[in-house]
Amino acid sequence: MVSRAPRKRDEVKTRILVVDDDERNLLAITEVLGGIAEVVTATSGREALRALLKGDFAVILLDVFMPGMDGYETASLIRAREQTARIPIIFLSAVNKETEHLMRGYAMGAVDYVFKPVDPLVLTSKVGVFVDLYEMRRQIEEKSRAEQELRDAKYQAELERLRIEQELEASRKRQAAIIQSLPILLYMEPHESDTRLPDFVSGDFEAMTGFTYSDITANPGLWQERLHEEDRDRVLAALRDRPVQGRWSIEYRWCCANGEYKHFHDQAVLIRHDDERAEFAGSLTDVSERRTLESRLVQAQKMEAIGQLTGGIAHDFNNLLAAVLGGLHILQRRVEFGANEQKIVDQMRRASEQGAELVRRMMAFARKQDLSPASVDPQQLCTSVAGLVEHTLGGTIEIDWRCGMMNSNLFVDQSQLELALLNLILNARDAMPGGGRVTIGIDEVASEADGSDPLVRIRVSDHGHGIPADHIDKIVEPFFTTKEAGKGTGLGLSMVAGFVQQSGGRFTIDSVIEEGTTVEILLPATPQPVADRPVEPDATGKDISVRSVLLVDDDEAVRTVLGEQLREMGLSVDCAADGAEALQHLSLGKRFDLLLTDFAMPGMNGIETIRQASEQRPDMRAALMTGYADEESTAAARASLTILRKPISPAELRKVLG
Repeated sequence: MVSRAPRKRDEVKTRILVVDDDERNLLAITEVLGGIAEVVTATSGREALRALLKGDFAVILLDVFMPGMDGYETASLIRAREQTARIPIIFLSAVNKETEHLMRGYAMGAVDYVFKPVDPLVLTSKVGVFVDLYEMRRQIEEKSRAEQELRDAKYQAELERLRIEQELEASRKRQAAIIQSLPILLYMEPHESDTRLPDFVSGDFEAMTGFTYSDITANPGLWQERLHEEDRDRVLAALRDRPVQGRWSIEYRWCCANGEYKHFHDQAVLIRHDDERAEFAGSLTDVSERRTLESRLVQAQKMEAIGQLTGGIAHDFNNLLAAVLGGLHILQRRVEFGANEQKIVDQMRRASEQGAELVRRMMAFARKQDLSPASVDPQQLCTSVAGLVEHTLGGTIEIDWRCGMMNSNLFVDQSQLELALLNLILNARDAMPGGGRVTIGIDEVASEADGSDPLVRIRVSDHGHGIPADHIDKIVEPFFTTKEAGKGTGLGLSMVAGFVQQSGGRFTIDSVIEEGTTVEILLPATPQPVADRPVEPDATGKDISVRSVLLVDDDEAVRTVLGEQLREMGLSVDCAADGAEALQHLSLGKRFDLLLTDFAMPGMNGIETIRQASEQRPDMRAALMTGYADEESTAAARASLTILRKPISPAELRKVLG
């Protein structure tokens, strides 16, 4: 028997609290989640509250309906307690999926819902996210404790130097000069005082805060007045406890003389002298840069997670849209609708097409859309975008185009850039409901790297209400919007930012409240001339050379609808649910003119299916369908295969069959 190594004394396993009055549910969930964390169970709300008093948890799975205290009341009590208020709560429910019940749960503090019977994969995925976040936070806290120990050690050394300075005047002066050059402030402060007025401060106080020491002595309440309002109560409470505790260590935001908030780490310990005097010796450290880096790291991780989620759902969503749009097309060809019915069908088709556009925008945010960069003339770009927005701005908005002559052209996907500019212009319009001017400037700038490679800069400026400072970092997140409900999806700026980054450019926003906003885009440039756009042939009346098709897709709805579309064109169609089944069809000896297969399938993907099928039937044509495929995965096949993006239009389908 192999024994597990003993756990370190300070190492605590991540725990999950599961609350359900049904012992069978508790056993099942414990079995599912036992591999990612330690599961603690409770059969009632009161038992759950007692468990919360004994330790911390990464996430709470809470049954909505329980005898006595139900899930909503339990969640309310959990949120009311400061120690447990930030623990994520996922409600478990077998009923009440209506919006009003869901909103009540979210109002009670829930971050998500899981409906019974519970899908183990869904439950593990959702809970795993919070377990990972909890462990990440704990790692950061452990790192902070280690850093605190280092700071305490350094601080004790500074205290020793202060003691020596009091004994030896000459040594004190030399030491003071050294301290003056350090990026921290050292201070001595009375043991008990109604206001913070240090007796002694060393270091460059004015450089760190913008105030002089005389400013502090002239206004003893200055420190308290300039605390950030969100930190003030917490800091003042810790300050009141400082004489009792004999020490303190706290971080807070403080407004400097120039109006900028800095993050300070303020720590002090009580020093008792031989003459029974007592005072606090402390240090003030500017940790703003560290906080900024931590914030950027968290933001980058969050955006990466959202990007991965976006790419993952695009394939399934496009399969659904392919089935809906294809089914509508079949119904319109086969059924004679009345005027009202035709209007409903048209609205259904329009909504499905908007859904496909929504997926494209999500893929743009995730920087995983299919781009076709080429040389684009800035002058032609201004002309084409001006035509797009001419009839959408209304008479109160004026556009000032500033597109000068340049030596270089843009090297981007023109259609995506036009869509990005259109989004920026419409955002500028919405920021000026009373009307105004939108200025769009395009010019050439040198690369910041070495100054050799030129870049093309596009600026879109308005004089609207501006964007609050606390929204700037969130403004490019998907589905974040400051507009009223129903007036924006929150995908416009995220799509623009994703497109710019995928194109190798840079996206920045500068905004001042009540003065306006400027969005600046830097994009790659090229000296190559603009190539003529190829004219796409009309495939509507094109003859179809294919007579038999082997259709492969793991989605039954796509197989059914697309198969019917092909049969309507007079083709013989055999369907297969995966690559292995498709190869079995070929092994039976039946001849097929075209193998039309999905890319993302369980087991054998579409590219591998085509490769093995070609070994049996080298004369058979092949085409690849995808709702979303990793660009790297299909890069090698793109040169030799026709790739169709779901949902597939009838015209695109006829083109492949020609």
